[in-house]
Amino acid sequence: MAENHPFVLPVFYQPYPARLNPNVEGARVHARVWAKEMGMLDAPAEGGGVIWDEAELDRHDYGLLCAYTHPDCDAPALDLVTDWYVWVFFFDDHFLDAFKRTRDMKGAKAYLDRIPLFMPLDLGPVPEAENPVELGLIDLWQRTAPGMSTGWRKRFLESTVNLLFESLWELTNITTDRVANPIEYIEMRRKVGGAPWSAGIVEYAVGAEVPDAVAYERPLEVLRDTFSDAVHLRNDLFSYEREVTDEGENANAVLVFERFLGMGTQEAANLVNDILTSRLHQFENTALTEVPILAADKRLSPPEQAAIALYAKGLQDWQAGGHEWHMRSSRYMNDAAQRVLGGPNGIGTGAARISMSGLKQHSREPFRKVGPIALPEIHLPYELRLNPLLDQARRHGEEWAAAMGFLAPDPALPGSGLWDREQFLGFDFALCSAGIAPEAAQAELDTSADWLAWGTYGDDYYPAVFGRGRNLAPAIAQHQRLLEFLPLDLGPTPVPANPIEMGLADLWQRTAAQFNERARAEFKATVTVMLESWLWELHSENQNRVPDPVDYVEMRRRTFGSDMTMALARLKAGREIPDAVFQSRPIRAMETAAMDQSCLVNDLFSYRKETEFEGQIANAVTVVEEYLDCGPVQAMDVVNALMSARVEQFQFIAENDLPPVVAELDLDADEQRALDAYVLSLRDWNAAILNWHRFTARYQDDKLRPLMMAGPGAAGGPRAFPKSATVEPEAPKEFKLPATATAGLRPPSWKDYLRRASDAPAPVATANPTTAATMRR
Repeated sequence: MAENHPFVLPVFYQPYPARLNPNVEGARVHARVWAKEMGMLDAPAEGGGVIWDEAELDRHDYGLLCAYTHPDCDAPALDLVTDWYVWVFFFDDHFLDAFKRTRDMKGAKAYLDRIPLFMPLDLGPVPEAENPVELGLIDLWQRTAPGMSTGWRKRFLESTVNLLFESLWELTNITTDRVANPIEYIEMRRKVGGAPWSAGIVEYAVGAEVPDAVAYERPLEVLRDTFSDAVHLRNDLFSYEREVTDEGENANAVLVFERFLGMGTQEAANLVNDILTSRLHQFENTALTEVPILAADKRLSPPEQAAIALYAKGLQDWQAGGHEWHMRSSRYMNDAAQRVLGGPNGIGTGAARISMSGLKQHSREPFRKVGPIALPEIHLPYELRLNPLLDQARRHGEEWAAAMGFLAPDPALPGSGLWDREQFLGFDFALCSAGIAPEAAQAELDTSADWLAWGTYGDDYYPAVFGRGRNLAPAIAQHQRLLEFLPLDLGPTPVPANPIEMGLADLWQRTAAQFNERARAEFKATVTVMLESWLWELHSENQNRVPDPVDYVEMRRRTFGSDMTMALARLKAGREIPDAVFQSRPIRAMETAAMDQSCLVNDLFSYRKETEFEGQIANAVTVVEEYLDCGPVQAMDVVNALMSARVEQFQFIAENDLPPVVAELDLDADEQRALDAYVLSLRDWNAAILNWHRFTARYQDDKLRPLMMAGPGAAGGPRAFPKSATVEPEAPKEFKLPATATAGLRPPSWKDYLRRASDAPAPVATANPTTAATMRR
């Protein structure tokens, strides 16, 4: 590589061979003619000259890109796909020239507001085009949409709007000279980078749409998001020199990690490649272990299952072809192509770490001895406000928990008595609720504390009852039972059979009755998301798999119950705040920033409890340890830095991004007051959770004890451990993965998860070092 390049390209994980569509030459010719007809060639640039000429278009070679990323479609389909990519790359360069370089926010907003008008879902009339981007979009939509379903049109319109409108986020960061934090960057790059949009093109190219019934289920979302993140991170590695050095952009993952972790460019590039590799492993794991379960659970027909398989294969082909094109296109730093693509690429070379990275995710031994660790100083500049009705809420909480069977074994309630009264009083959930709802009336405060108690009980109940076996059938059965306790019409429910069902039955009736049918459905969706996330935790634990870092952050919001607790505040405020406010990017970004801050607080405080006493691996500190190959102290510092960055992002949005939303939607004084109160409630939420962690006995070293075990159907309740913290359980034998075990390992079959509780135990779920080969076959 030439000496003037900022770093050497890392060795990439590329398990799928790139294949070239034989219709490539026709696509090249067609793209050239089409771009000319749409006015894209020789379109004038703001500073003089043109944005593209024919030679520039040829150098980019979008025909080659699409021939590599869609190797199996016929010539007409390849021509249309190539035109879409010519259009989207022209938009990117045109927007850069007209608005990013000139910092013209007002003009950019007006320009983008017109784009959805040219993609009518009903295929109706459109306005007259005013520029090549609009003219090209009219032509492309008329050639594509009639052959696709309404569901596809909605999804594709959404991804197109995100792709184009989130360019304003990039423009804002450029204008303020702001580099995003890693969590924010991955989240926003997924929208502005366009890969979800590319996933929609894949559906067209392979001739198989994702079934509407499951399009928004977690496994399909993960396939799309892991595909997207891998595409974008790969692009960031190749485009760093052009974007950061030449164009002055700051939306690049390498730059983000340089700034956030204070590391050199080469080291940051290597880390970006590690995360890229992890996302590809997550894609494989989801395709092989989660999609089949979804298909069985939703009873998808053979054609629907085949459509998902073709879609997954299309995403896989795109990854391989996109990499090959990046190695050849003139847009990118790629003069080390032969060094990366050629030469040895097996065990014993520099690629060994990459090739074994999937297996390494499954090799962490649980129940590691941690010992007391001093927590870093946590920065949270919010004032804590406590509800004066706290003491009464504490008394109510103790009575309610006892009535639900949380505190003492009850022969009529299998699995009851997971906690004792001393533990519950030390947990002090009412203290947390008193900070979350400092102005609430007594009944509302009591209900809030009861939801926290129930959610925490469920968080302990699932691993205690289901988590030490290899058969998830009882957990799935329990999940399906819990959904029956959430009737939208508040009608009859089954008779509760255990404490977790009894608590949910009571809380649902008390809470949902306050909402109208629409709000009730929204709240039910958030409870369902949390319940599903508990199954995800068990799924990861049963594979002994350290979560992918991106997947972990996004799922942690669900396992923590963030959506549910925020929904209570949102639905209350929603009576005065327009829906458009809650749907805006600033509010959504503030919510996720607040969620992450509190989730990571919990991970810091619970690290020893979960790691040493419960043998869990789903913790942010553990994830950072594994991916940065560092010790727990350094990992805690990184987690703390992420928390601080999310707080700073929250404040930045409140000060800079929220006022334009208020102005654009023309909120009146009452609506603005309600919005201010909602933002304050998010700050209260963060302050209350941090305060609770500092005072609760749940994570205090002298109160820690192994998680009590309660087998499914055990009428006698849990097996109690002594109340001292001196018990040091040995790691269960089935959790250990020998370092030399590289043969005969496999991921769990979907049949393992859906077998009846009376069936023989499922085989141990372990890693598969040849996952990629399995997918190819």
